[in-house]
Amino acid sequence: MEKFNILVCDDDKSIVDAIEIYLKQENYNVIKASNGEEALKILEGNEIHLIIIDIMMPKMDGLTATLKIRETMNIPIIILSAKSEDTDKIIGLNFGADDYITKPFNPLELIARVKSQMRRYTSLGSIEEKSNSIKIGTLELDKDTKEVTVDGKPVKLTATEYGILSLLMENAGKVFSIEEIYEKVWHEMSFAPENTVSVHIRRIREKIEINPKEPRYLKVVWGIGYKIEKIAPVLN
Repeated sequence: MEKFNILVCDDDKSIVDAIEIYLKQENYNVIKASNGEEALKILEGNEIHLIIIDIMMPKMDGLTATLKIRETMNIPIIILSAKSEDTDKIIGLNFGADDYITKPFNPLELIARVKSQMRRYTSLGSIEEKSNSIKIGTLELDKDTKEVTVDGKPVKLTATEYGILSLLMENAGKVFSIEEIYEKVWHEMSFAPENTVSVHIRRIREKIEINPKEPRYLKVVWGIGYKIEKIAPVLN
């Protein structure tokens, strides 16, 4: 069984050491960093499968590091934030993070979120499924290669974004509530998931829509949830 490498980045050594203990109990390899600059250097020379990163750090904060990582990589990023930093959580998701954990955190919640992200990330890289593509208008999702294109041009999605888009495209026309999306994509019960899901929806729209404010594909059904509009595929 392959052991996955998780990068834990926080300037509080006691938090990093505690997270390392929990992750090693689940058979993950842990690589540690104390600031964003150090994390970026580690990423250059190591194969990392998931990142847990704090927001407030010296030299380079977690939000800046997340933004830089997203320029070239789609690996899962979980941000750490203090309980009062709700704004930072949303900013972190907007910058490209997949999820967040609030400090002080419950070890069981930490492991559950890590496993959820790893499931999506390893599935994104898997080629075990039979070749199967979904076409809606000029939007196409290939379940074999895990690639998404619009007008034939590739769209770069994170594993979480791919999971949401895949769910909605596979059920075109069906409306999913925010709670349903969260539970089906994150594989855990939802507790106030509105901000997390809505930020990911907005990021997907920015990547697949010509005008995200007037979306053609990813529609909101006010008071209910979201859906992918049924549109006949454009034939070449």
